[in-house]
Amino acid sequence: MTDTFDRTEITTLLSEQFDALAALVDGLDEDRWRTPSPLPGWTVFDVLSHVIGTESLLLGDKPPARDAQAPDIDVQTLPHVRNEIGALNEIWVQRLRPRPGTELLDLYREVTDRRRAALAAMDDASWTAPSPSPIGEVPYARFMRVRLFDCWMHELDIADVLGSEVDEGGARGELAFAEFAYSLPRVVAKRGKAPAGSLITLELTGPLARTLHIEVADRAGYVDTPAGEPTVTLGLDSGLLVRLGGGRVDAEAALDRITFRGDAELGRRVVRNLAFTI
Repeated sequence: MTDTFDRTEITTLLSEQFDALAALVDGLDEDRWRTPSPLPGWTVFDVLSHVIGTESLLLGDKPPARDAQAPDIDVQTLPHVRNEIGALNEIWVQRLRPRPGTELLDLYREVTDRRRAALAAMDDASWTAPSPSPIGEVPYARFMRVRLFDCWMHELDIADVLGSEVDEGGARGELAFAEFAYSLPRVVAKRGKAPAGSLITLELTGPLARTLHIEVADRAGYVDTPAGEPTVTLGLDSGLLVRLGGGRVDAEAALDRITFRGDAELGRRVVRNLAFTI
């Protein structure tokens, strides 16, 4: 599996992802805006607030002042806030929550338009320069691929609870999945405790259908052509894999939607430990 950080591709697809999120929530009434999402403590409204907050921070904006009528909450005490990034995300969510949905969507469009302009104005040196990100210091290009994945994942979050159909494949899905798949070998080996010498094959169906072979040696990684038979082969839908990796689906409840050939005990252990996104 190869990585791609082409500037035109990433910025074009990120812009399209911004539009897809706006289209998904356009026209919602206030009750639908407040539909609980798969993310603890967050509604559909809060998910979009989170995207606004992240893109605003990248523009150098500060969170808005707390509404005088809103409760003064110490975000560090919330059970779903586990680190500094989570606390910063929650501040934006809390500060934007008193607004109506239509106003939030207007703000989202204004912020993402400014982000498009900022990305277009960026020079090549800035695009490749090291940048702090949720996955550590990486080139800014990689960070923007992370942003595409994050926004794509939140599109799925919102669509799932609203009962809306969205295209999980296509160019946006492919590049978002490339970012997601980058971490899978480490997750399988470290969290799933796949032993050295094992070969885990994922046969994915659905919008992002493909076969992935993960070989566990000194380090776990992908191989194009396995040297032997897989230790275990997991058959599942690509959308289910992504939601398991994102912690959006209960692994135990999902086991009957997955087929196992070979060492099923290892396969089930891997599935139970797939959740890794922040």
